[in-house]
Amino acid sequence: MPRLGLHGLAFTPLWNPAEADRLLPPITAHGVSVIETPLLDPSNYDSIGTRRAADRLGVEIVCSLGLPAEMDVMTRGNDVADYLAFALRVARDAGASALSGVTYGTIGKRSGKPVTRAEQDALCRLIDRASKSARDLGMRLGIEPCNRYETHLLNTARQCVELIERVGADNVFVHLDTYHMNIEEVSMAQGFADAGDHLGYVHLSESNRGVPGRGTLDWQGTFEGLKSVGYDGTMTLESFVYLAPEIASGLAVWRPVAERPEDVIEVGLPFLAKGARAAGLALA
Repeated sequence: MPRLGLHGLAFTPLWNPAEADRLLPPITAHGVSVIETPLLDPSNYDSIGTRRAADRLGVEIVCSLGLPAEMDVMTRGNDVADYLAFALRVARDAGASALSGVTYGTIGKRSGKPVTRAEQDALCRLIDRASKSARDLGMRLGIEPCNRYETHLLNTARQCVELIERVGADNVFVHLDTYHMNIEEVSMAQGFADAGDHLGYVHLSESNRGVPGRGTLDWQGTFEGLKSVGYDGTMTLESFVYLAPEIASGLAVWRPVAERPEDVIEVGLPFLAKGARAAGLALA
């Protein structure tokens, strides 16, 4: 049964489990049962505190990341694989069963050219090695295609599926984001159909990264598309109310995403829940 999630940057600039008892009850009151915490600095992430807070408040933790700028898959492939192996252990210790996001590249980094065969080969080597690290920990690894302005490596669901099937790892999944899909896919429904059985996680993000329902995104098509492929995983509202400086430039967020930041949660979550149910997606 599909679950509703919320990205940490929608409600706090830096996830701190010591604040969970204050921050999370108003969020879970909206039916949220999954909290995505970004691993902006895995070495300083409080895994034990996060696991305890999640257990205490009855939420599931998902961890996500984008590679730091210095972690280049072409020139430092082994270092990138080691970095992901460490991040996977951090996520596992926090109680997460998956690490997802731009696990293959740096947000905002582009070559200025189409992806090359050499880059595709390097991605396959990385994901193959990272999937083995994940499997040893009982974890799954997600890959999130991003729009053409944020990466040239993976832009569509179909590209991700091709990579996963080339690697042949059954613990790697496609993580789709409606913000990126709105730019790159033929339609929401087609993007979800292209991901098929590999679809494992979804970001629900408005066309302007703000309050769901106050942009141009095709929400009806989004939920009907998810219903048509029988999706029963987590659907996480992602909005950058708070944005870490290290990723603000890559995401090209130059101004507040909402006039009233509280509306992202207070208006956005009920809007998404209503749209999902209208399409026949019974939320857990």
